[in-house]
Amino acid sequence: MKIVVCVKQVPDTKGGVKFNPDGTLDRAAMLTIMNPDDKAGLEAALRLKDQYGAEVTVITMGLPKAEDVLREAMAMGADKGILVTDRVLGGADTWATSTTLAGAIRNLEYDLIITGRQAIDGDTAQVGPQISEHLNIPVISYAEDIKIEGDSVIVQRQYEDRYHVVKAKMPCLITALAELNEPRYMTPGGIFDACDAEITTWGRANLVDVDDSNLGLKGSPTKIAKASDKVRKGAGEKVVPDSPEEAVSYIMDKLTTKHVI
Repeated sequence: MKIVVCVKQVPDTKGGVKFNPDGTLDRAAMLTIMNPDDKAGLEAALRLKDQYGAEVTVITMGLPKAEDVLREAMAMGADKGILVTDRVLGGADTWATSTTLAGAIRNLEYDLIITGRQAIDGDTAQVGPQISEHLNIPVISYAEDIKIEGDSVIVQRQYEDRYHVVKAKMPCLITALAELNEPRYMTPGGIFDACDAEITTWGRANLVDVDDSNLGLKGSPTKIAKASDKVRKGAGEKVVPDSPEEAVSYIMDKLTTKHVI
């Protein structure tokens, strides 16, 4: 079995975020981590590798420093890492990103593609399903559990207050929830091996069946009207009551006025 896992290097929001003048994230200036949903997807692939002897290839699109998440994935147990990076790919929205990743994946053999449900820097949950559409393969989203049965995959899919059990023949794409599992830690031996491992780097020339009009900022139909880091709130109203009874009366009046009660 051959599994491709799509991961993304996202801003570590604890360190704050920065923006370029055009409203896109200044990824080069921020601390980064592997997207949590993607890490759960990677762990799912590694567990399938442990069980079935699958080959796991991890692919990411981003700046050259996105190589770090590939080495992290390989230190966890992935077999290969592919970085898709090129200036013409910068500023991509979900459409341009999924087009790029699909163009890269067409170079690979795969039975299963696993992506995270969504990235914490965009929260769109669009890239995984869009990749499946580009590649014309079935997609099962919001995976809580994954099993293999012959040439099919069986997924327990989150759905509001219950779940669906969905079966699809491979090749298939699955989007994983962070709650899918608890990702393993990197091992010391894995870290040493990952540091020495060769990362495959692809650019625009390596994308298959992709038109330039669908790449990068120019190929992104989504336009950012405004971007900011944190919404700053005012100090609010400060009240110093003379007694507990007065405090309760004040709070009840506010709740009644605002139709909370």
